Amino acid sequence: MDTSAATTRYLIGLGSNRYRGGPPRRTIDRAIDALAARGLEIVRRSSVVTTPPLGPGTRHYANAAILAQTDLSPPDLLALCQAIEAAFGRRSGRRWGDRILDLDLLLWSGGCWADHTLTLPHPALAMRDFVLGPLGEIAPGWRHPVSGRTIRQLDYHVRRNMPVDRGPNRP
Repeated sequence: MDTSAATTRYLIGLGSNRYRGGPPRRTIDRAIDALAARGLEIVRRSSVVTTPPLGPGTRHYANAAILAQTDLSPPDLLALCQAIEAAFGRRSGRRWGDRILDLDLLLWSGGCWADHTLTLPHPALAMRDFVLGPLGEIAPGWRHPVSGRTIRQLDYHVRRNMPVDRGPNRP
């Protein structure tokens, strides 16, 4: 890595709901290992939660989040994540469909980023219970750069407005 670049922190969401090379929970573990092997320092990782699919998916997801450090820029980290997804067998297809591995850049310590391939913070972050729960385990005080709310506050807001049936592994 380039030692002249400043180390940047990222929050990355991981999801899997297809059994290829093992159960989805194992896919999450293997993906975290792959990110670390490619130079990311994994600072913290959440537990893996099981959540119902969003949209037309048919299987429950295993979801988790990591706090990672790297000298990579957001576009370079996105390219790395997409290469790892492809190595795991992910193919482009139906939006929100079943997938072997999904790696989403959610937030970074640089605040906001937007170009033709990537927007940070992730545009749907503040509305996704299955993302906010794991993020709350590892970075509850991280502030959303647009709203100014912490992850803990965002998660509370989403849970307060959700129906009582929260799915497996969520109170």
